[in-house]
Formats: sequence, C-alpha cells, structure tokens
Amino acid sequence: MHASNVEQAGVIGELEAQVEQFARVIDQLVARNEVLTAEVVELRRRLGLNSRNSSKPPSSDGVRKPPPRSMREPSTRKPGKQPGAVGKTLTRVPDPDEVMEYRPPRCRGCHADLAGAPVVDVDRRQVVDLPPIRPVVIEHRMMSCECACGTVTKAGAPQGVSAAVQYGPGAAAVAVYLLVAQHVPFARVVRIMADLLGLLVSPGWVNNCLARAAAALTAFRDRLRAGLAAADLVHFDETGVRVGGRLWWVHVACTALLTSYHLDERRGQEAMQRHGILPDMSAPQVAVHDGWMSYFKAPYDRIEHALCNAHHLRELAGWAETGDTNRAWAQPFIDLLRQGNRLVTKAKADGRTHLPDTTYTRLLKRWQQAIDNAEAAIAPPAKGRGDRLALVDRLKATTEIWRFARDFTVPFDNNQAERDIRMIKLHNKISGAWRKPANATRWLQVREYISTITKNGLDTLTALRDAITGNAWLPPLPE
Repeated sequence: MHASNVEQAGVIGELEAQVEQFARVIDQLVARNEVLTAEVVELRRRLGLNSRNSSKPPSSDGVRKPPPRSMREPSTRKPGKQPGAVGKTLTRVPDPDEVMEYRPPRCRGCHADLAGAPVVDVDRRQVVDLPPIRPVVIEHRMMSCECACGTVTKAGAPQGVSAAVQYGPGAAAVAVYLLVAQHVPFARVVRIMADLLGLLVSPGWVNNCLARAAAALTAFRDRLRAGLAAADLVHFDETGVRVGGRLWWVHVACTALLTSYHLDERRGQEAMQRHGILPDMSAPQVAVHDGWMSYFKAPYDRIEHALCNAHHLRELAGWAETGDTNRAWAQPFIDLLRQGNRLVTKAKADGRTHLPDTTYTRLLKRWQQAIDNAEAAIAPPAKGRGDRLALVDRLKATTEIWRFARDFTVPFDNNQAERDIRMIKLHNKISGAWRKPANATRWLQVREYISTITKNGLDTLTALRDAITGNAWLPPLPE
C-alpha cells in the first residue's frame, strides 16, 4: 500500500511538472504570437504606405500608383476658368510679317468679272507659324594692314570667337536649356539640335556647353548665397540621388525668388555646414523644413524654425487608414491642422497678420489634449518608442508646428522646397543617374540659375546666353 502511494505520488508529480512545462510553452507561444501579430500589422501598414499618406516620393509608388488625392479640402469654386480671371488666347497682331490678299474672281450673283471692282470689306485671318529653321553663319574677317614702316598689324578677334569654325552662344544656350531646363539626356539633345535646328553637334560639345555655363555663374552663386543668408524666411529640404553608382544627397535652400542647390556625400549637419546657408542665419530669421533632427542641432538652434505640416498630415493620414484604433488618436490632429489652415487663410483674406490670441490659445489647448489622448491610447512597444509614439513626440514641437498661425509670413507647409527639389528627382527619372560628381555639380549650378531667373520672371534662353557670354544675371543685393 505504501509503495502504491509512492508510485501514485510520483505520477502526479510528473504530471504537475508537465503541466508547468506546458504552461510555460503556452506563455512563450502567446508572447511570440503577440510579437508576430504586431509585426504583421506593421508590415501591412508599411505595404500600404505611398506618396499620399507618408513622406515617400511619388516615384516610389510603382505600377500600383494610387489615384491623386490632395490634402486640400474641397472649395466652393467651379472647375475651370474663374469669373473675372484673365484669359489667354491667340490675338491678331496689328503689323503681320507677311500679308497675302485674295480677291473673288467673279460675282456670285451675275458672274461678272470683279478684277477692277472696289473693295468694300476685308475679313482678316492670321496664322502664327514657324519659318523654316536654318543656322545663320556669321564670318568674322580680321584684316591685316601694313604700315608705311613695314610692320603688318592684324585686327583682334571679337570676344568668344577663338576657332576657325565654331557654334555661337545662341546654340550653346539652346543645348544647355534642353539639357537642364527640360531634363533631356545628352544623346537626345544632339538629336534635337540636328532635327530642329540643323546643327550637327556631339555629346562632348553639349557637355562642354554645360561646363562653360556653370563656370560663368560664380558671381551669381555668391550673390545667391548672400540673398538667401539675409532672407527673412528660407525653405530647406534634401533628397537622395545616385552619382557614380553611390548614394549622394542634394540639399536645397530656397525662397519664392531664389534657389540654391548643394551636392554632398552626406545628408546631415556636415553637409548643411558645407552648403553654407543655414549656418549664416540667426533669429529672427525662420527656417522651414521637415522634422529631420539635424536642422535643430547647435548652432542651428539660434534661429527660428517652422515645420512642414503637409508632412504631418500625410503621416497622420497613413496611421488613420490602418484601423479604427489608430484613427481615433490620429484624426483629431488632422482636423486641428486643417481647421487652423482654414482660419489662417480666412484671416489673411481679411488683412490680418496673425490669429487672435484667444483663437490661437484654444487651438493649442486642443492640440495638447490630442497629444495626451494619443499617448494614453498607444501602448508602448517592448523596446524603444515605436513609430507611433515617435510621431507623437514630433507633434509636441507646438511652437514650430503652429508658427504659421502666429506669423502669416510663415507658410503652412514646405511646398516651396519640395517643388524645387522635385526637379532633381524628375531629372533622374528622365535622364538617369549622373556618372561623376563634377557633372552633377555643374548641372545643379546651372539648374539653380534657371530656377532663380524663372522665379524672377526672366526669359530663360536670354539669361543663359548672357551667362555664356560672361554677363550672367545677378539677383538684387539684399537690403
């Protein structure tokens, strides 16, 4: 009997040990399942990210590119031309280059000859067309004259005329315009020059034109940097590009009238220092940018900052699309930013320079409440802060996010920089990557010139020709 009890107790002990082991395994599986479930949710969220709901560029959307969806709210305006807006259409010129007259040969009534009949009315119709395009060859003859003393003196050649036969600055300006302003690859520039202009050029000649134009813009770049460093508000952004098979970064600093590009191997503060715009700024100047932390590090903390709220809206919309739980904390931020933008737009139309203090205070109070609700609703991950709480942490930069509501010279977003940087991505998409940093730098130097003269309403081809002939346009000196 005693042996039987001992045996039974042993069996029970083994069963209890197995139960404890199975319980531990179950706990491990439950924990593992929670981790995998969270990973699946995160992977699904990442798969759903696109240019509409994140900071990913449109070029990354691929063949499943979503339909365009503006972050702007619908307006009450009808599509198309607005009442009172100035229209653009072809109008007749008073002095046409060529006039061709047509007389009716016979009367359509009695069929009499109308050769000598008086003209009682004229119906004028004008056709605007291009004449056949052919190069114009100008020959420069430098005469040699013999003096009575027997010395022969030869006249000097005009500036820029250095070869027996060469293409002039007008042809070079067109080549650079196609290459930089219209993002046409070298081989296609050669083809266009031959087909449209009758100029048989080579890719090497086109590249030489680019180098000449870039070298002629030294004074322009100095004036450009001085203007940006003195501006009240400057937009900043950066984007990755492929140069020589490696990842490089193009930095942009710009205003509504100025554009400066800088190519660098790095994205962060070292590159910003080498660009030389941000280090020269100080309060009360304002730098508008995204939430990249390099912009906030010393010595850049001595200037005022404004964050791009288009970035915030895209990120918040991305989280709101992942389910009701995330929508509950993300949507209040979206609604507040849109409401603030509407209030600022209306106040600007009314001639105000900032929102009333009571309105601004009420918005900030609701913003802080949204932050508190989000932190309470988001469960912290096992390690780190996680993407959601990291976004909420960035949204705590209340002064920088809502600066547009206190100072109407500060925009709601950083679209100015994004528009200027988009031209770089467009060029890479059309023409491919640059092979050498030197080529990329030259292209960017000419591109910032074209962008700036376009913003100032100048003719691009004329400005390029002036630059190639050593008379580049210079931005006005900062006051």
